[in-house]
Amino acid sequence: MSSSADLQYDVASAISLGRRDFQEDALICDFPMGSDLGFAVLADGMGGHAAGDIASKIVVTEMFAELKLQSGDPEGMENGIGDVLHDAVLNANACIGAHTESDPGTEGMGATLVAPVLMTDRLYWISVGDSPLFLFRNGELSQLNEDHSMAPQIDYLVRSGLMAPEAAMNHPDRNCLTSVLAGHDIPRIDCPQIPMKLVDGDIVIAASDGLQFLDNSELTDLLAEHTDNTSADISTNLLRCLEELDDPDQDNVSFCVIKVHKPVRNVDLALSLPPTDSQIMPRPELPLARARKEKVTIMASKTDSNVSMYCRISSGRRA
Repeated sequence: MSSSADLQYDVASAISLGRRDFQEDALICDFPMGSDLGFAVLADGMGGHAAGDIASKIVVTEMFAELKLQSGDPEGMENGIGDVLHDAVLNANACIGAHTESDPGTEGMGATLVAPVLMTDRLYWISVGDSPLFLFRNGELSQLNEDHSMAPQIDYLVRSGLMAPEAAMNHPDRNCLTSVLAGHDIPRIDCPQIPMKLVDGDIVIAASDGLQFLDNSELTDLLAEHTDNTSADISTNLLRCLEELDDPDQDNVSFCVIKVHKPVRNVDLALSLPPTDSQIMPRPELPLARARKEKVTIMASKTDSNVSMYCRISSGRRA
């Protein structure tokens, strides 16, 4: 848990193989105790078992190294946050290109990326591909980042009456990506300059698209039911719900759950205590609540060979 004068972060991460033979997701979170700055980096690799896990590891490793270096100067990092995030992505993308040049057997590998950066009550992010960044607030779930796949275009056809909903959900191009880190030019990068203002009670989730085998209504219901629970409890219940789906096409899934809340004060603790003989004896001074650190570092490996660079073949459910 990372503490600040205004808000604290309760953070937990999880990763699952799903029904795949290989793990292509990679995830790392860094929320140091006592710091007002924390971040997560998640990449979903593609390119088959020979390369997808390598691509995701390259992206996560390069992004983490740069963000960790810059976090030594939080004020300077925030002042140039756009350049910091873009430079880190371009460097990770170049590293993928260099790897494929040195090892032609990995040609065609790539990875999506979502990297939220939290600074006290401000949320910045950069993302490429279809790995979602969710915000749960006041009982409502929204996706903050752009979806760089064909899904938004296909859904637009449904809203326009040009395609049936059933056909859209099972469209063969639905999971084809329009932007990805693959060592070439990156067509689209989502990196807003104006941060999202976070408030007490917000839940932020960065995930690979494997989480979207649960649709938005299922995610909303689960978060509403467990909104007062810890991030670790929420993570456990998300994995449980995915397991209960028992979908034979369940993709790799990884996610980082970040709960935002106000720090507990002495007076809050005092008011929560049962009545005592305080009328006669003075109440002892309560110690300050100590912030705990939840720091999870998870790296992954290998994947399904039936995956190409820009199209992931999956008949699973999507949000």
